[in-house]
Amino acid sequence: MDGKTVQLYTLTNKNGLQMKVSNYGTIITELHVPDRAGKLADIVLGYNTVDEYVKATPYFGATVGRIANRIKGAEFKLDGKTYKLAANNGPHNLHGGKKGWDKVIWDAETSETPDGPEIHFKYTSKDGEEGFPGTVQASVVYALNNKNELVVTMQATTDKPTIVNMAHHTYWNLGGQGSGSIKDHELTIFADQFTPSAPVANGDPVPDGSVKPVKGTPYDFTKPKTIGKDLEAVGGKPIGFDHNWIINGDLNKLRPNAKVKDPKSGRVLTLDADQPGLQFYSGKFLDGTNKGKGSTYNQYDGFCLETQKYPNAINVPAWKDQVILKPGQTYKHVMVHRFSVE
Repeated sequence: MDGKTVQLYTLTNKNGLQMKVSNYGTIITELHVPDRAGKLADIVLGYNTVDEYVKATPYFGATVGRIANRIKGAEFKLDGKTYKLAANNGPHNLHGGKKGWDKVIWDAETSETPDGPEIHFKYTSKDGEEGFPGTVQASVVYALNNKNELVVTMQATTDKPTIVNMAHHTYWNLGGQGSGSIKDHELTIFADQFTPSAPVANGDPVPDGSVKPVKGTPYDFTKPKTIGKDLEAVGGKPIGFDHNWIINGDLNKLRPNAKVKDPKSGRVLTLDADQPGLQFYSGKFLDGTNKGKGSTYNQYDGFCLETQKYPNAINVPAWKDQVILKPGQTYKHVMVHRFSVE
């Protein structure tokens, strides 16, 4: 592929947590963690072969970029120039376009550290790739440490002004992939506000630039609540969550973002990150057409927690500075996924 070999790497920490990851899209294909009885299960949705990821994937386990989420109308202005992008999600640009960073081969190198195994990925995104300006040097590090944390560190630099918003796109099911719906998972999001989406006649909604309190709405996850409880109240076509929350605290500091618990298995995932927003996606577009690892993935069989800059930030004057990257600056994004049991 692209004249390079697709490889699969296995990382195991001293507690027996095991992760498989490919240099294609930096995709995490498997992650095995214990339940409260110590039984391991693979808690990420995905496929067994690279061909399946190439053929059709809803971004299972990948790094998405150069811009995660939607850019309204598939265009933006930067320094007075208009850039037109691929409309690959209705009228919008989604996750970097037709061939985003989830669909390229990254250079990969593994290392053993005293804290556990790591894998380092690098990719050069050339000036004009998918319509974006500037040559961007991007890197992603996955560290599976001995504290049972998956730490994701993303960085990028550019040789001319551009926009960058990288996100990690694993679909989680704490009961184990293929174990059915995540509607009974209990979710807490540490956010008092969210960015509502304006309904769009043709295409998925994009934030309209406003900020609203979650209190008294279906978007209130300030206390633990099952994912299924307010699905109907959210509405949408199809019904479900695919929205951006504004995480409490300093928008650029590492802080608690979310906690998810599967009452059946006892598995708990807590997420800290240093980005302004968190996209919680309830797997509403999964429709049974994606079949992987011996499972058929139906609606609500996995959820995503994508820490990020706000969607469509470049087209909202109050937000646009979030995503602009200039020469001499370094974009940095850290996520800490902590696995435990209760």
